[in-house]
Amino acid sequence: MPEGPEVETIRRGLELGVVGQKIARVDVAWERSFAVPADLIEQIVVGAAISHVSRRAKVLIIELNNGYSLLFHLKMTGQMVLVKADGERFAGGHPSESMRSQLPDTSTRVVFGFESGDTLYFNDQRKFGWVKLVPTAEIKQDALVARLGPEVLSDEFSITYLQTQLDRHKRAPIKPVILDQSTVAGIGNIYADESLHLAKLHPRRLAGSLTPIEVKRLYKAIRQIIALGIEHGGTSFSHYVNSLGGKGDYLQHARVFRREGQPCPVCGTIIEKIRVAGRGTHICPKCQKTP
Repeated sequence: MPEGPEVETIRRGLELGVVGQKIARVDVAWERSFAVPADLIEQIVVGAAISHVSRRAKVLIIELNNGYSLLFHLKMTGQMVLVKADGERFAGGHPSESMRSQLPDTSTRVVFGFESGDTLYFNDQRKFGWVKLVPTAEIKQDALVARLGPEVLSDEFSITYLQTQLDRHKRAPIKPVILDQSTVAGIGNIYADESLHLAKLHPRRLAGSLTPIEVKRLYKAIRQIIALGIEHGGTSFSHYVNSLGGKGDYLQHARVFRREGQPCPVCGTIIEKIRVAGRGTHICPKCQKTP
């Protein structure tokens, strides 16, 4: 599933391509992906222009100029593919041939056609992703958005806040605590592993066992890793060039994720893959001592 940095990269690419565009048509190929009556789509979405593209955790928000917004969640296999009238394209999300092939294809669920001749495709092989239409003023009350914790790089995410969350889950391992989107928004498996390695903390350490110095170290590591992920365009862009002019290459800079059997970049110890709370987890057994 795309994590915060991946969705942020998609947001930035879409912002360059769709803001100001007027929606001329909407084709829904799979009704569960966009469960809005056709007449409402025609009344509210068709004819509206896109005024802003934002993000809340892993949710993309495309704001329309009529008081409504489209919320997109890519889940495991979702894609956003913008094909310009001249054939140029921007693609973000789960890497597959749909990013480069002729569209629509069998994975296409919703199509937004613009007056300019450009087309935005929402593709989703496994059909877990979704598009919602909500009044912009009610986004914060959406069932998913309402339970989200603060963004990693926001002022709301502070050392004090992190300590409070760790205290609330004292008997839980650190990794599932920071993966919980109600604790902090946008961290997934990749960046949890990377942050814990940078902080020199074993993912099985109980949240309540961290010292104030370790909490501060974890806080700084999370912010540093997420910022680095955004800088490098995330990890799910390795198979194509995006509209920001480069490839997402964070995995080339990864510390431990998907590097099992390779030497730790800090101490040279061979990286191991274990399971923590049911998730594949990458660690350096020397830098991250077993609790």
